[in-house]
Amino acid sequence: MKVTLRKVADYYEIYVPKKDLEEKIVEMENGTPWGGVIKISNGWKFQMPDMPADTPLPLTVEARKLGDED
Repeated sequence: MKVTLRKVADYYEIYVPKKDLEEKIVEMENGTPWGGVIKISNGWKFQMPDMPADTPLPLTVEARKLGDED
């Protein structure tokens, strides 16, 4: 699923165009949004691709939405 990630002040937001959904990232597995699982404020989880920590934002990437059981 394509998602756009951006940095706003001291936090990250994710936008899911397919769902017209914009939410704050509330948990990051690795301390950065890259290469691990993130959780957004509505409870959804995404497996994010590996990228360097200093990747310029905003950026649209392909992320895998995880089900509730993951």
